[in-house]
Amino acid sequence: MKERELMRGTKNICGIRIEQLRKQKGIKQKDLLESLALQGVAMNASVLSKIEGQHRTLNDFELLAIANTLDVSTDFLLGREG
Repeated sequence: MKERELMRGTKNICGIRIEQLRKQKGIKQKDLLESLALQGVAMNASVLSKIEGQHRTLNDFELLAIANTLDVSTDFLLGREG
């Protein structure tokens, strides 16, 4: 198992899906951050890394902006859709 997987936190349930989906779509963290900024969500790479590692909670507006950028529903990120 990868070291990052062993070190996952418990602050959110969607970080792992955000990271997996971002990588599947070939989106770099900086590109995701730029898209979030265009939607009025100020976030830096450290915060995004903590979210993806499940070491930081998300606000609803952050979750919505990330879902918009990744072109999925918030329900998908929350594990309510397959």
